[in-house]
Amino acid sequence: ERDNMSSSNLRGAATTRSSNGEDYEYDYVVIGGGSGGIASAKRAASYGAKVAIVELKALGGTCVNVGCVPKKVMWSAASMAEMLRHDMHHYGFPGGPEVAAKLNFSKLKQARDAYVRRLNGIYETGLTKAGVDLYRGFGTLVNNHTVRVSSTDLQSETPTVSLLNSKYILVATGGRPIFPPGEGIREYCISSDGFFEMNELPKVAVVIGAGYIAVELAGVLNALGAEVHLAVRKQRALREFDTMLSEEIDKAMVHAGIKIHRFTNGASKVELDTNGKKIVTFHNGDVIYGADVVLMAPGREPNIDGLNLDLDFEYNTENLNLEPLGVKIGPSKHIIIDEYCNSSVDSIKSLGDVIGNVELTPMAIAAGRRLADRLFGGMLDAKVSYENVPTVVFSHPPMGTLGLTEDKAVAKYGRDNIKVYLSKFSNLYYGIFDVNPDEKPKTAMKLICAGVEEKVVGVHVIGMGADEMMQGFGVAVKMGATKADFDSCVAIHPTAAEEFVTMGAWGLSSPATGAKVSPLNGAPAADPTLKSGL
Repeated sequence: ERDNMSSSNLRGAATTRSSNGEDYEYDYVVIGGGSGGIASAKRAASYGAKVAIVELKALGGTCVNVGCVPKKVMWSAASMAEMLRHDMHHYGFPGGPEVAAKLNFSKLKQARDAYVRRLNGIYETGLTKAGVDLYRGFGTLVNNHTVRVSSTDLQSETPTVSLLNSKYILVATGGRPIFPPGEGIREYCISSDGFFEMNELPKVAVVIGAGYIAVELAGVLNALGAEVHLAVRKQRALREFDTMLSEEIDKAMVHAGIKIHRFTNGASKVELDTNGKKIVTFHNGDVIYGADVVLMAPGREPNIDGLNLDLDFEYNTENLNLEPLGVKIGPSKHIIIDEYCNSSVDSIKSLGDVIGNVELTPMAIAAGRRLADRLFGGMLDAKVSYENVPTVVFSHPPMGTLGLTEDKAVAKYGRDNIKVYLSKFSNLYYGIFDVNPDEKPKTAMKLICAGVEEKVVGVHVIGMGADEMMQGFGVAVKMGATKADFDSCVAIHPTAAEEFVTMGAWGLSSPATGAKVSPLNGAPAADPTLKSGL
């Protein structure tokens, strides 16, 4: 049911009354001060709803504190190190390994952490300006309309308890890193969270995992100067990505000096040697000796412990779980919602990593805002789409992906209905490098088109600048662009991105467009609809 409430409730009122006459202290209580929760709380408050948000830790969630933001800072530093080590001397500047080795890791960490703390403050100021009440503590559901907030004063061990009564409750508690079972794994390994606590660059690092977090952090450590071992369960990392991307990043990592341990089936134990170094033993019998840091990155799980959503995990084919409040939880412990962020309990909503659907910060922000639009802004059908979401892996080199992989496109539409355009080249940046052409870093691109009109259903790229070129192509694909639409856009030269609009026999694709007003064959641009009286 797409329930919503009137936006006539005025912020600051002692209570808010629902359509059935019940009185609540708040219209909306959000458990979780991450990007999605904060975005939803602020949007709801902008409609006049009385809103509270509950957060125990630093505001901003995973993304701001131990995810996207500090990771991008480290990626930028690593990219600079690569430029110093490999590129500068080709352009006449002093550089080389000895220059890159002069990294002051402590200074980098201090600057990064100070930036994150500044963002924490900006988030808190934003909530204050929006009129959202911030409760510092751990939130637990008491019933369908009540949240218990437990907090401990730093000067006292006595917990302070608040009960917040609300018409709607949003669970946006995010996720956390997983530590697999095994002797010594929790004792001697760090997670991606622990990566940001490191005070010095390790000489030898073992990264265990095959997802984008493992690939990103392995790339950062390697570029900054550590000896890096990447251990994957099967043949290579990022197997769920398009084959072109997973194969190309595998080659790039090997070329960069990362030692990849394949078919390990995961770590079985981690122990210390007599010098305090780590010894990692894998299920396939392989052993790595002498590691300073072992970083576990096999995946993440939803943060639902202590929420009182599900006290009795009992799974069967008829009912995935039995729990006191009636909020259904899936086998992976993610909260089950419908397309409108409704859980199985009318008053309880959920979004972000805790639901396990497109676990990206911008996705959670968009879902949070649309949920508030629906509940408090009168937009009864407001929701987000989880299709054609562009994303970037900040690997070395970076990669961007959007839409279907080639395998998924074939499975969905059939091989006869798919046409694939490929390109592989060296970026002009490397043009003057006095090295063998085969040694120059490559950019690889793939455009996947479906149907007689050659609708673009997949865009994949790896190489310099991939991270900054994907957003615009995401807009085009979201609007239903065809190969002819791509060709109708004149290339920006010289760039890598121009390759996407010049692939194949340029201008000879099926003359079909996904545009509301066709841009094909030199058609004039459409005029906007103007307001009356202008």
